[in-house]
Amino acid sequence: MLDGLRAWAKDSAGEILRPTGKNLRNLNPLITDPSTLKFAWWGYLVGGAPASFASINTRSERLAGTKGALPQRAIVPVSYWREMAKPSRVWHRFDAPDDALLGLAAVTRPGRTADGVDYTCYSIVMQPAPGHLAHIHDRIPLLINPGFAEEWLTVPNARGALIDAAVSASAPIAERIRVAPAEDGEQIPPPDRLF
Repeated sequence: MLDGLRAWAKDSAGEILRPTGKNLRNLNPLITDPSTLKFAWWGYLVGGAPASFASINTRSERLAGTKGALPQRAIVPVSYWREMAKPSRVWHRFDAPDDALLGLAAVTRPGRTADGVDYTCYSIVMQPAPGHLAHIHDRIPLLINPGFAEEWLTVPNARGALIDAAVSASAPIAERIRVAPAEDGEQIPPPDRLF
């Protein structure tokens, strides 16, 4: 799995994880079971095109309130993520102490492009930000605790209680997340490349 991540990073020539779209057909690493790394489309495909609704993120509260089974689940491996503080419009970098690898919770569904190519599509699950981060952004990704990863990926017919358990398990990790303005030399995605 680590070799696959290293190969993706090398092939991406330093690019960061980015939402996939009609003009940017990048695929991002996604862990779909404890031993499988695949490359997937960030955001949903609807009718052969990127969704016209916001689909790169899904609120944990919405998923927890789902009456039926949850969508298939996955983990997006990252070493950090970025959010723009509003209203200042300044990009900030969020990471773990010692630059530890983080796992972002995701839900998946199949998608197909207009040219007939099938993809696994995913949306990152977002939760309310802890107090020490909320002044920058009110939400952060649901961080999957390593001890909870197998449960997140494998529980069959999971219900909303799994989301609540994931949020509880993520709290110690979320409390350790550091945030700082992105450095000048750091690649910041231009607005036209985000979607």
